[in-house]
Order: sequence, then C-alpha cells, then structure tokens
Amino acid sequence: MQKQINIKNKRARFEYELIDQFTAGIVLSGTEIKSIRSSKASITESFCEFNDRGELFVINMNIDEYAWGTHYNHRPKAERKLLMQKKELRKLEKEVKNAGLTIVPLRVFITEKGFAKLVIALARGKKLYDKRETLKDRDNKRNLDRVKKNFKS
Repeated sequence: MQKQINIKNKRARFEYELIDQFTAGIVLSGTEIKSIRSSKASITESFCEFNDRGELFVINMNIDEYAWGTHYNHRPKAERKLLMQKKELRKLEKEVKNAGLTIVPLRVFITEKGFAKLVIALARGKKLYDKRETLKDRDNKRNLDRVKKNFKS
C-alpha cells in the first residue's frame, strides 16, 4: 500500500475568500512525479494564470529536484500546465478577466491510479479586517473547545 500524499496550501484559506473549487491534472516529467511521491513539493507561494492560447499554468510551484535524478532532473520552479475540460477553462478565464478574481492552488494529491492532481480555487483576496475576523473566530473556537474539554472532565 502506497502512503497517502497530501500537500496543502494553508495560507490560501487565510489570504483569500474561496468561491469555487476545481480539480485539475498536472503535466509532469518523471523526476517531478517521483519528488511529489516523496512529498518534496510546496505550493504556498504559487498561483495560476492563463497564457495567450487559453491554457492554464501553475506558476511558482516548487518541486525539489529528485535525489537520484541525473542530468534528466527538472527545474524546481518551472511553469507546469494544468489539464482541465475546455468548458471549465473558459469559465475560469471569464471570471478572472471580468471579475478580477485569482486562481490559487489549495492541495496536491496522488490518485489511486498514480496521477498527480491539483485542487485549485477561484478566489477573491481578503481585506485586513477580514483576516482579523478569521483570527478572532479561530481563537474563539479554540477557547470554546478548551472549555468544553474541561467541562467534560
């Protein structure tokens, strides 16, 4: 049994208000998928954008070089193409151009068949007061859980 790979972007939920989520495949080379399978990837600073032909790419996704890769190794911060249906791509491109939204990656995972997938979200940036409210809600929930735990004892 293969171990479960689940690389998350924790900052995305704090920095952005998520509107809609999609799952996309990623075009990878051999050494890239091997590095992802050994959990050597990061999507914290990455984002997605369209090129002039309407193709979606993930930018700034860091996949460390494969330890046993020779001269066939990949570039760690290369642009990687995302695979989605045309209808979904057109919808995303329209939303990004018209509404000024952005596309952020949330999670990288490996499917049962061994393919790497990326969960992306259409998002709107939060204002400073929204971030403060998120922190306040998190603290309140933590305090409430602490009180509930002490009350049960």
